[in-house]
Amino acid sequence: MPLLSALFPSSPAPRFLIRLLATLLAGLLCCAAALAAPVETGRWVHALSAYQPPKYPSDYSHFEYVDPAAPKGGVLRLANPDRRTSFDTLNPFTIKGQAPAAMEMFMFERLCSFPMDEAQAMYGLLAEQMFVAPDLSSISFRLRPQARFANGDPVTPEDVADSFRRLKGKFIRPAFASPLAGVASATVVDAHTVRFDLKDRAIDPLFGLGYMPVFSRKWGDGKPLDQVISEPPITSGPYVVDKLQMPSRIEFKRNTDYWARDLPVRRGHFNFDRVQYRMYKDEAVRREAFKAGEFDLYKEYVTSAYFRQHQGPKWRDGRIVKRAFEVQTGSMMQAFDFNLRRPKFQDIRVREALMRAWDFEAYNRYGTFSRANSMFNNTEFAAQGEPSADELKLLEPFRDELPKTVFGPAFRAPRNDTHPNALRENLVRAAELLAEAGWKIAPDGVLRNAAGEAFTLEFLEPTRVGRFPEFERNLRKLGVVYSERLVDSALFRRRLEVFEYDTIIIVEGKFTLPNPSDLRAIYGSAGADEPGSNNFRGVKSRAVDALVARIASAATLDELRTAARALDRVVMWNHWQIPMLFTRTENTSYWNKFGLPAVPARYFVFDSIPSEHSQPWPLWTWWDKSLDRRVPSKP
Repeated sequence: MPLLSALFPSSPAPRFLIRLLATLLAGLLCCAAALAAPVETGRWVHALSAYQPPKYPSDYSHFEYVDPAAPKGGVLRLANPDRRTSFDTLNPFTIKGQAPAAMEMFMFERLCSFPMDEAQAMYGLLAEQMFVAPDLSSISFRLRPQARFANGDPVTPEDVADSFRRLKGKFIRPAFASPLAGVASATVVDAHTVRFDLKDRAIDPLFGLGYMPVFSRKWGDGKPLDQVISEPPITSGPYVVDKLQMPSRIEFKRNTDYWARDLPVRRGHFNFDRVQYRMYKDEAVRREAFKAGEFDLYKEYVTSAYFRQHQGPKWRDGRIVKRAFEVQTGSMMQAFDFNLRRPKFQDIRVREALMRAWDFEAYNRYGTFSRANSMFNNTEFAAQGEPSADELKLLEPFRDELPKTVFGPAFRAPRNDTHPNALRENLVRAAELLAEAGWKIAPDGVLRNAAGEAFTLEFLEPTRVGRFPEFERNLRKLGVVYSERLVDSALFRRRLEVFEYDTIIIVEGKFTLPNPSDLRAIYGSAGADEPGSNNFRGVKSRAVDALVARIASAATLDELRTAARALDRVVMWNHWQIPMLFTRTENTSYWNKFGLPAVPARYFVFDSIPSEHSQPWPLWTWWDKSLDRRVPSKP
């Protein structure tokens, strides 16, 4: 006790005073640790929120963006919400096969629910309370005694630990495995409590565990998940599978014994008795099916189609509502990702030259999109101006391996609408960069290297080709032999898993706060050579790995912002991709059959797969207004 000895240098300290001071000192140290932590630690809580207190107190009755009195009943008819045009398994977690996106949306419950009006927060769902150790070495979840699977079994800590173990197994989709990478083990503490010990003492694993899907350990008789294919999952969510017609149709019905229906965390959610999905292979057919009334909601990804085809008598007379919902969610990049594993993309000059051939202004003729100049678009985490002193401290150790431009102004893509010759000047500069890299146009008009090899660029696409005529024309002016290969969604996924492509378009999704698990999955060196990983570019960078680790360990919002902006500079100035665009809206049409909550969510997706950053607000909280005996809501 050096401190106590210093307080009493000439005589022994009284024992009671020593005990008192020791207790006070321990309390102060605990408080100091809690103050340094980005979440509340050291006590059982109903919710956790990053860098600020939770919005809703422990006695909250419901989330603000729901109608707690919304009527129940009716049928919600939907189409495939993503690139999956068929399914061959009911297991959404393994890379072996494709499951319907709806399995994740309607059947699998999590330990926590993630509200759609807070940047990063989670409220107990299967778990009624959480306890984070002051040093962030562990998090414990106390399960609700009433939590039940659809077969009537209670949800136990053993089920939670088994879900964790199996989601850490082989051939698990990175979206589920990556958030658990920083977790060392799961321990059953008692009949209602499970503790997770963390390898990474950061908040990222805490929220990753809160969003971890939980299923019965009886599912598949406990086999590794990659061996569970056709067995219907045993889950605790609001719906169960009722009808199944592989590979194109699935129907869910409400579980009338859903254990959480009256909890504040679920009040006003899941208002339809049945949810029907039909898969469409062709986008044009899918669009026409919506107009014919075969399903109820449509999110349009093609801007020209939204302007030209989402109109007509059914829109004019109000049977169909057209609405662009504004969201406050941050947008990571939609980009042409280069496969850096291929030698031709190793030279940064080649990558920058190809970037200059992308004519965003011509593509954005309807003015719907914003140019993606950052990996953290629409947020304060995007790099701005010159790097700050704190950013430079993080970047300086890697100066020798980074482009000089990283240490200057933030990345801004060259524009083609500043003056009449802007596009020509960009293409001239692109040709100069290619020549510096050893690629010159031969007499036959083809870009070739010193060995006479042609520069080819194949764009792999699972939905449609011919979308970027200006880009193709500019590449051909540079002598690039450009081609597009259209494959079905299953083959597209397989080629992504083994990195068999030149370039692909990847939409990296939405976020509220920079998420280290997502960033590690997309850019981390560990995944560059791992089949099935989301590091589609093949990035291997010490700077990136260090900055992602710094984001994960940030104790304050200022530290998080600094690390994110430094990472943004590294990713954007390395030209590992051609940044395309992002949007602040969800461009939609829907049949005028819905009641909507009075307060919209801030962070949501329209009909896509939920994540811990964005939940499908319409699918989870709208209702059939024909059943509403109250004052009709406005569309």
